[in-house]
Amino acid sequence: MAIAFVTHTRTGLSSSHSNFLFTRTFIHFTLNLQTLKSPPKRHRFFSCNCERAMASSPATAPYGSWKSPITADVVSGAAKRLGGTAVDARGRLIWLESRPAESGRGVLVVEPENPGGEAVDITPKEFGVRTLAQEYGGGAFTVSGDVVYFANYKDQRLYKQSISSLDVPPIPLTPSYGGPVVSYADGVFDARYNRFVSVREDRRESSQNPSTAIVSIALDSKDVQEPQVLVGGSDFYAFPRLDPKSERIAWIQWSHPNMPWDKSELWVGYISENGEIYKRVCVAGNDPSLVESPTEPKWSPDGDLFFITDRENGFWNLHKWIEAENKVLPLYSLDAEFARPLWIFGMNSYEFLQTDTQKNLIACSYRQQGKSYLGIIDNVQGSKLTLLDIPFTDIDNITSGNDYLYVEGASSVHPSSVAKVTLDNEKSKVVDFNIVWSSSPDTLKYSAYFSKPELIEFPTEVPGQNAYAYFYPPTNPIYQASQEEKPPLLLKSHGGPTAEARGILNLSIQYWTSRGWAFVDVNYGGSTVGTACSLAEKMKPNLSDYNIILEGYGREYRDRLLGRWGIVDVNDCCSCAMYLVNNGKVDGERLCITGGSAGGYTTLAALAFKETFKAGASLYGVADVNMLRAETHKFESHYIDRLGGGEKECYERSPINHVDKFSCPIILFQGLEDKVVPPEQARKIYQALKEKGVPVALVEYEGEQHGFRKAENIKFTLEQQMVFFARLVGHFNVADDITPIKIDNYD
Repeated sequence: MAIAFVTHTRTGLSSSHSNFLFTRTFIHFTLNLQTLKSPPKRHRFFSCNCERAMASSPATAPYGSWKSPITADVVSGAAKRLGGTAVDARGRLIWLESRPAESGRGVLVVEPENPGGEAVDITPKEFGVRTLAQEYGGGAFTVSGDVVYFANYKDQRLYKQSISSLDVPPIPLTPSYGGPVVSYADGVFDARYNRFVSVREDRRESSQNPSTAIVSIALDSKDVQEPQVLVGGSDFYAFPRLDPKSERIAWIQWSHPNMPWDKSELWVGYISENGEIYKRVCVAGNDPSLVESPTEPKWSPDGDLFFITDRENGFWNLHKWIEAENKVLPLYSLDAEFARPLWIFGMNSYEFLQTDTQKNLIACSYRQQGKSYLGIIDNVQGSKLTLLDIPFTDIDNITSGNDYLYVEGASSVHPSSVAKVTLDNEKSKVVDFNIVWSSSPDTLKYSAYFSKPELIEFPTEVPGQNAYAYFYPPTNPIYQASQEEKPPLLLKSHGGPTAEARGILNLSIQYWTSRGWAFVDVNYGGSTVGTACSLAEKMKPNLSDYNIILEGYGREYRDRLLGRWGIVDVNDCCSCAMYLVNNGKVDGERLCITGGSAGGYTTLAALAFKETFKAGASLYGVADVNMLRAETHKFESHYIDRLGGGEKECYERSPINHVDKFSCPIILFQGLEDKVVPPEQARKIYQALKEKGVPVALVEYEGEQHGFRKAENIKFTLEQQMVFFARLVGHFNVADDITPIKIDNYD
């Protein structure tokens, strides 16, 4: 660690992992569907019923001082990220994983030929699969037959690679522009014209306002050619999808000031004999009487267009386009979300299936009451939904294989995983469920230390309006605290801000709870998918007396934060903390708050404008909202206006303009290559607090962007938060051997 001036800059470390193995044992085991189901409990008032793994009496020690095997090394090593799944021509699963031990390098991996065999890395060590399109990326690879097309992180060019001939190096498909200034994402192979169709973000003329288009890349030329624009003119594009004959192409587009979940349009283009689009039809999103945000268009094997939109009931539901009448019909209506907000490319919430009777079915996931569900419906209007019984309570993407599904999901006892779900002949029941990939395959050995999430409902500052959170009580089988002591609380404010907290197994949370901290993950008003509506907003009058939570709540709840960012989120986080204090669950004198990105802003704003918390940690958080409006990337450049209001409102809600109101310690963590929240934000708040005399520390990471990907930085961030809070708020000594960094105005 190199220390410069009074801030702490973490530089790249020489890693013993640079020569990694190209094969690993493939995770393959069958789970008992009944014993592993453990959905979050829902309580208005709750109790900690943690099972003790040790027969002997636990030792008594202060909260926060407990020793735990869930170390920061374990957490950082378990922080592999899944970047998508696909199936090759032979029906083998291919997935993209980001490896913290390799500085977050993205690697494509193919499953073994036989169960128990070795999974094989497809991506050569000099490549990394990741796109920077819209900064958040996603949709970085596509599999078609025996070929994978991928975006390379270092130069952002598209490449193709044979899956069966891994000794042959990847072949570049797009030009080199002397640097990573043009990115590609969300592509599909066009067999009719032997080309690759993709979203392109071009930053050659402007990095602040790059142009976006749907382009075609020729595959039959010996020389790399400049991609040809198929569709352009809008600010943003996503989901270019070809019908089975490559005669029509569907896509989603939207323009400033909207985000894709605010208002978007679904278009279909008709492709001429020379491969150009000669006719366009707007399928959804252009009716001025409807405000909707269509997403995830997909063509069925029969050539019918399906998609998800929120036009009728305000929830993202499945719909079908009747081409002859240019009419849209709902396929299945439910007050639940069948899609997620389009923060990244490449999301896949449903797939087409065929039975032995040639009946077309759709496998889909949706979210309701804090839980994800997997189901099957017919692809005709008015069809019934058949639920499939699997242990996952949280589902992301679905990929269709040969007579089975690959489901990306998690639960309170499963970390991020991919499961192979085998169905019966009628596709109505699950006959086998195998975990084939896990972000942390060794997780189960720590299960005695796991704190199970409890879904709580708490009152907000708005009379009659409630908000929701997942509460994790301190849990350790070999320790207990004295009956007189209440645990310190770490409250997490999620990013987005229209993201969400989910009650799934997260070792970063278990790191805190297994050491004697209480932890609460808040879904404040405006959280997007899976958070709960207030009863007053969503329940019918005859149901008003029932304690029912509608999660997967739709547009009405999604819009609650508009114009009130920095107010609703801050108030709800403070209300949650005080709710726990008033119910005797935590120590009111040891309340801490943490958050990343927009959650970092909520953290800073709560510390500036409220007196609830005693210390905070901001990870790449926003201190100056107007600076963010001026400097952030194109995708979110107008988002701030919708959330924070005008320049005056943004000024008033910016913590940097109210330094005089800060009085408690803050630690800041920042990536020096962050384009979403530039480093100047953290430096500005750090300098102001240092001059005011508030205890403050700033850690800067070289080579990190918006979110930390390197294992050593993930570890350092976690440990320094822990020791920072322990020294300034906790009044206990941590059990781990952690060397604290210097805190200005304290050390």
